[in-house]
Amino acid sequence: MLKNRFFLLIMMCLLGCVSCSKYSKLLKGTDNEAKYKAALDYYEQKNYDRALQLFDVMQSYYRTKPEGETIAYLTAECYFHKEDYSIASSYYKRFVSKYPFSKNAEDALYKSATCYYIMSPKITLDQSDTYTAISEYQNFIDVYPQSPKVAEANGRIDTLRMKLEDKEYDICQLYFKMEEYQAAITTYEAFLREHPNTKYREEILNNMVINYYRYAENSVKAKQRERYESALEKYNTLCYVFPESEYIAKLEPTVKKIREKLEKYK
Repeated sequence: MLKNRFFLLIMMCLLGCVSCSKYSKLLKGTDNEAKYKAALDYYEQKNYDRALQLFDVMQSYYRTKPEGETIAYLTAECYFHKEDYSIASSYYKRFVSKYPFSKNAEDALYKSATCYYIMSPKITLDQSDTYTAISEYQNFIDVYPQSPKVAEANGRIDTLRMKLEDKEYDICQLYFKMEEYQAAITTYEAFLREHPNTKYREEILNNMVINYYRYAENSVKAKQRERYESALEKYNTLCYVFPESEYIAKLEPTVKKIREKLEKYK
């Protein structure tokens, strides 16, 4: 049994060596047609590293020939399948620029955006790739407005924008929790201007009532009245926009204190 396994291992090593030797000769040889056929075979076999090596050495020879278009597209595809998304996107864009009327141009432009969609990180990290993905999907929609992929592109833009919204909201919340009153007010107000229909609107109005109240309590007397009034204004907005909000009852003790404070100014 052990002898059979050892023999099988030896045979596999020998076959591997023969395959490597054959591939090395092909790579260094001058038969471009054989290289092209082998590269396509390696691509179909999902051996993307070998396919890429052959595509690379053939690029100059086939640059002005029909095969050059296939090589350019499959090079991008290889990097995409290898999950080298930044490089893949670069090759997809290069392909679209060189072959704008290719049957694969639409797919390449979409996949270039998809590379950044995949690379878009969690909200705690820098969102440069998220912004790029949105921009590239929008560009795809502008170039191919009738594409069946437009609906998916719009859906992904919505997903990416929600991620950016979540990140901005987290920043607002950070200032609120740290009791950085002025910074919290500024970021909340800016957030609501940017996202008037946000799912966080109800919670933000609640937090702004609390924040303005605390801000007033910690302010010099000359500024207190103005900040108590701002707190009450946000409370009234909450009651108007969200009359069934659970926050209304929870805020009543705070609002009672605010009204008592304002009574003193009459």
